[in-house]
Amino acid sequence: MTDHRIALIPGDGIGVEVLPPATAVLDRVGARHGLTFTYDEFDWSCERYLNEGAMMPDDGLDRIRHHDAILLGAVGWPGVPDHISLWGLLIPIRRQFDQYVNLRPIKVMPGVPSPLRAAVPGLEFVVVRENVEGEYSEVGGRFRRGFPDEMAVQESVFTRPGVNRILDYAFELATTRRGVLTSATKSNGIVHTMPFWDELVAEAGERHPSVSWHQEHIDALVAKIVLDPARYDVIVGSNLFGDILSDLAAAVAGSIGIAPAGNLNPERTYPSMFEPVHGSAPDIAGRGVANPLGAIWSAAMMLDHLGHPEAAAEVVAAMADVLGNTPVRTADLGGTADTATFTRTLLDRL
Repeated sequence: MTDHRIALIPGDGIGVEVLPPATAVLDRVGARHGLTFTYDEFDWSCERYLNEGAMMPDDGLDRIRHHDAILLGAVGWPGVPDHISLWGLLIPIRRQFDQYVNLRPIKVMPGVPSPLRAAVPGLEFVVVRENVEGEYSEVGGRFRRGFPDEMAVQESVFTRPGVNRILDYAFELATTRRGVLTSATKSNGIVHTMPFWDELVAEAGERHPSVSWHQEHIDALVAKIVLDPARYDVIVGSNLFGDILSDLAAAVAGSIGIAPAGNLNPERTYPSMFEPVHGSAPDIAGRGVANPLGAIWSAAMMLDHLGHPEAAAEVVAAMADVLGNTPVRTADLGGTADTATFTRTLLDRL
């Protein structure tokens, strides 16, 4: 038996409701593959912030530093500004644990209609987002607050090591797939960082001659993903561009409610964190109707990262089986099943 110690951060809203289905799936598939999971749960959330003034305790990162992985539900709640929940919890975890790859697989599942005519079942690509620098830096400030000439300055930070490592990850990933890579840029309008990005992409292309690559300006790229998503396989982008592209791509696949994400430290020096993309959804929180597939798919990504690709593949196959061969759907997919019913059906198929 192999035991993995997992840090659970349910967070806010439906995050609390979708992690139990994910752990139930992990335990079920783990039993067949000789895997056990020890879960340590942490109440880090907007509720904690409102009660104690911080999303997590001062020693929070030390408490989870030695776990094998982190499984997050969702954070965010009315009354707590989004930058508080992001910079008080998610970004410190991503940066202190050097989770510089944000990996977002996109797949049109059977039985989940895409809003695009061109997006047919089986369509699959992946967005690789730089996750710790770029446009989401802390460099900048507000000046002359309250005066008529008040101003705000936000600096982007692109380093050669930071860009090179995300590009190498994306190119190497492309070698295991169709060997096609697209770089998101905007070097016709952003005069310093994006030409620098483009130069490093070209250098990475020389290091990976088996990969066919090209670049697209971000505004044209989002249009082409909508018009013809099948042309893409691996898309790599900066922190901001990757963030935008991954949510757009999830919508192309039919529902942001089933989309997973991995915040990866590829060297495995620190734990990686896995989370659904859907957010805390306060409007449906507490009603037991949340779609658990985003969290379950994120758990499958965690299995793969921990070295159990067969178990991960079985979870994704069971998801496709339920969606393709049963009428069971949660409300966001046009059905009437609650979270518990959907989870039971998936466990049975698994």
